[in-house]
Amino acid sequence: MKKVVKFGGSSLASAEQFMKVGKIIHSDSERKYVIPSAPGKRDSKDTKVTDMLYACYAASEAGADFKPLIKAIQARYDEIIDGLNLDLSLDEEFKTIEKNFKEKAGDNYAASRGEYLNGIIMAAYLGYEFVDAATVIFFNGNGEFDAEKTNTVLSERLSKIERAVIPGFYGAYEDGSVKTFSRGGSDITGSIVARAVKASAYENWTDVSGFLVADPRIIDKPMGIDTITYRELRELSYMGATVLHEEAIFPVRREGIPINIRNTNAPEDEGTWIVESTCQKSKYVITGIAGKKGFCAVNIEKDMMNAEIGFGRKVLQAFEDYGISFEHVPSGIDTMTVFVHQDEFIDKEQKVVSAIHRMANPDIIDIESDLAMIAVVGRGMKSTRGTAGRIFSALAHANVNVKMIDQGSSELNIIIGVSDDDFESAIRAIYNIFVEVQL
Repeated sequence: MKKVVKFGGSSLASAEQFMKVGKIIHSDSERKYVIPSAPGKRDSKDTKVTDMLYACYAASEAGADFKPLIKAIQARYDEIIDGLNLDLSLDEEFKTIEKNFKEKAGDNYAASRGEYLNGIIMAAYLGYEFVDAATVIFFNGNGEFDAEKTNTVLSERLSKIERAVIPGFYGAYEDGSVKTFSRGGSDITGSIVARAVKASAYENWTDVSGFLVADPRIIDKPMGIDTITYRELRELSYMGATVLHEEAIFPVRREGIPINIRNTNAPEDEGTWIVESTCQKSKYVITGIAGKKGFCAVNIEKDMMNAEIGFGRKVLQAFEDYGISFEHVPSGIDTMTVFVHQDEFIDKEQKVVSAIHRMANPDIIDIESDLAMIAVVGRGMKSTRGTAGRIFSALAHANVNVKMIDQGSSELNIIIGVSDDDFESAIRAIYNIFVEVQL
């Protein structure tokens, strides 16, 4: 049995945190492949190493003296090395980094060095073999992740290595130049490695004990989620739940490998299991609540809209022509509403409105701004009567006006639109009716 374990930046921010990680790994002989992030913040006033690297590279590109910045980064790593009493020097690595910064190696290269260097330290500390992600994780010429080539090469490479450290967040183009995933992409690396070695589980260690039913910044001490399906997680991640990078589920999903979100600072907690499907019932009818502010609604009205073939396509074409993606499109007989991100739309709104008039010839177009969208997600909703009624009753009691309702055919989620000002009140009301009332 093999487990892949990924540790986030807060788990590796200091020598003390490294020691916690070492104990976790050595406590289970099945934890054979380790994916480290770059060192995160040691305290609230600290700076993440990745951000330090971005700033350092920006200075080098601007022709400024970046040596003090690179020395500050090396000091962070030397502090960890000294705290672990390792016989290890990164002097040569930093000479190479300085040389490559001067030669304009790119901000992808710069950002990746945080994980790369932490991987070297982790391998030395654990006594594991170090595998540079740039030699086993690949992107094509368009910058798209090459899943099949990566899986073939990585599987073959790791089949010969019993225990290894593979840095997260980056890979390489065919020419060997470094390419990073989007921010937080170490989660994706862990998933890729788990697929390659056919792991029994992918453990993702961070600074929280799994997913919570709602945002703790809105709900005081919300309940945790024991088990969540990939589909539920996708819905919640898309709407702002950020414990795991939303793209990290794809490599393991196709192999049926479960993900376990764990807390480095509370390793005794079971955390949250993310699975393809389960017969285990949620504690509550809903699994979780998540949402985002900053949307606007473009309301389009036209008599006999339902009888006009191609009307919806023409409207959406206007948004596509100006590079704006839509979130939801609820509609009625003579009405159609397109929800979009306000910051993407605001500078192009009149161009889009003109295009809709030109292409679809509507009677009225009205724009409503400063809206929030909330996703209420749960596999238990499908088999429970009155779920929607309870949601809207709770919102009515909280004096929250509902602007939009959208439910998918899977009955896995209900999307609710409210004003930005009502966002927190709406989430509290929904949480209370489904969680607090049942406690």
